[in-house]
Amino acid sequence: MKSLSHTRPLASPFLAWITAALVGLLAPALAMLMLMDAPAPAPGPAPLALASGPILAIGLMGVGMITAAAAGRLWIGVFLALLSGAGLIAFAQALGMPALLHPLSTGLAFVIAAISFAARGAQFARSASDKGWWIAVFVIAGEAAVVATAWADPGIWPDWLLALLPAQWASVAIQTALTGTGTRAASSALFALAGTAAATLLVARLWPRRWPYLLMFTVWLGLSALVLHRPGPPMPRADLVSAALSPKCDQIQGRDCHNSTLRPRA
Repeated sequence: MKSLSHTRPLASPFLAWITAALVGLLAPALAMLMLMDAPAPAPGPAPLALASGPILAIGLMGVGMITAAAAGRLWIGVFLALLSGAGLIAFAQALGMPALLHPLSTGLAFVIAAISFAARGAQFARSASDKGWWIAVFVIAGEAAVVATAWADPGIWPDWLLALLPAQWASVAIQTALTGTGTRAASSALFALAGTAAATLLVARLWPRRWPYLLMFTVWLGLSALVLHRPGPPMPRADLVSAALSPKCDQIQGRDCHNSTLRPRA
């Protein structure tokens, strides 16, 4: 695959690779550990399975976008994102997450999401040189905060805002493959990820021409409208995890854990 970098090599500061590891590997692993001991709602999947979509999406985004921006190479971001995703899946299963219901659908969601995130990182490297990975960090922080709060407190964000975020598209696609019906139910999210990846790569390829940005934003808004019009299955709600944790909390701590911040708004 041809490089999208500048003619001179991009600086790849050590801090960028450390940040990618922290955001894309350590933070998701810690989130999984926090959910490891939560008992499963009856009936229903384990809490870790209910939260794996957002966790894995943020992990892929962190590794793919930051490393592609730091290295200025699309393929590096894609490869490392997929490698980290496979490692997080293996870690989740070691913690008790059930076997994949739809391995092919999960793999497809991972590949499309990794390409989409790495494409954005490569575009940041193209437009901002060795400062591109900082832009990637800020973008990841913003999208991750919205996705995490949307999972923890359903209804806190309007549907139109969530429909604008590639991280949310990846969360829906991955979660559907893990605990839902596979690829077809999340086809709009996968199509949006693929379409924005293509548009972003076009911008990177034609840089420093500015007119492709108009095309990229038009594609992004159009695909966001598609996701809003044809949303995937609803994400598992955090109150299921809260309900699973409450009996254990009540027994161990002798208090009412239904006041948990994970409880959805009335």
